[in-house]
Amino acid sequence: MDNNSEKHHSQQEDNNLQQVEPEMKGHNKSITKKRYFKELEKLEFELIKLQEWVVFKKLKVVVLFEGRDAAGKGGVIKRISAPLNPRICRIAALATPTDKEKSQWYFQRYAAQLPSAGEIVLFDRSWYNRAGVEHVMGFCTDEQYHEFFESCPQFELMLKRSGIILIKYYFSVSDEEQENRFQDRINDPTKSWKLSPMDIASREKWVEYSIAQDEMFKQTDTKQSPWYVVPADHKKLARLNCISHILSQVPYETLPHKTIVLSARKQHPSYARPPILNLNFVPDRYGE
Repeated sequence: MDNNSEKHHSQQEDNNLQQVEPEMKGHNKSITKKRYFKELEKLEFELIKLQEWVVFKKLKVVVLFEGRDAAGKGGVIKRISAPLNPRICRIAALATPTDKEKSQWYFQRYAAQLPSAGEIVLFDRSWYNRAGVEHVMGFCTDEQYHEFFESCPQFELMLKRSGIILIKYYFSVSDEEQENRFQDRINDPTKSWKLSPMDIASREKWVEYSIAQDEMFKQTDTKQSPWYVVPADHKKLARLNCISHILSQVPYETLPHKTIVLSARKQHPSYARPPILNLNFVPDRYGE
C-alpha cells in the first residue's frame, strides 16, 4: 500500500460519494424515499470501509453532534452506528452530572469517553452543553461560562495534538419545523419519551438559545477546530449530507480482504441431541 493510496480515497470511492452530493443543500430540498435508501446503503458500505481503516491505522476519531432539541441529532447517530461494530464505534450520551462530577474539572467526564486507538466515538451532545443549555437555563455561573470559552479551544487543540481527529456538527432546524416535531412527539405514544420537561422549557427560550449559539460559534469556530452546520429541516437529507461529510473528513482506503473458506463440520457419531420437546420455545404467533 503506497503513500498516495493512504492519503486519498480510491477513484471508485470518490464516485460513490459524489453520487449523494448533488441537490442536497439547504432547508428546502427533498429526496424520494427510494433514492434515500439507495444512497444510505452506499454510505453504509463506505462507513464499514472507514471503520476498517480506523482499526488498521489505529486512528482515534471523535464526532460531536450539537443542535436544538428535535434537530435530528439522534437520527443521524443511529444511521452512522447501525452498520458498524459497537466495539469500535460507540455512542457517548452522558446523563446529568452527579454532585461528584460537578466538583471535577469540567472536561473531565468527557475526557473519560475519548477513544483509544482504533475507535470512533459519537458524542450525542458534548462539552458544549456549557455553551448552550447550561448557560441558557442557568445551570452554570457566568464565571464558569466565560471560563469555558477560555478553555475549550485549548482543550480541543490538545485533543488534536494528541492525534485525535475531531469533527464538530451543529444541526440547524427552523422554528416551524421544531414545532412540528414537538407536536409529533406529543401526539405519538412511541415518541413521547423523547419530549422532556427540559425540551418544553427550552422551547420558550428560542431567542436565548439563538444568542448562545451565535456566541458559541464566535468563540469556538476556529481554523484548527471548525464547526460544520447541517441544515436539518429535512431529516433524510441531513443524515445523508452529514454521513457523506464525515467520510470526506477522514481519508481512508479500501482494505483487501482475505478469502474465507469454511472448514467442513466435524461429525461426532457418539453425540445425540436431547429431545427438542424438553425445550421451551417462544410461541410462533405470526408464521403462516
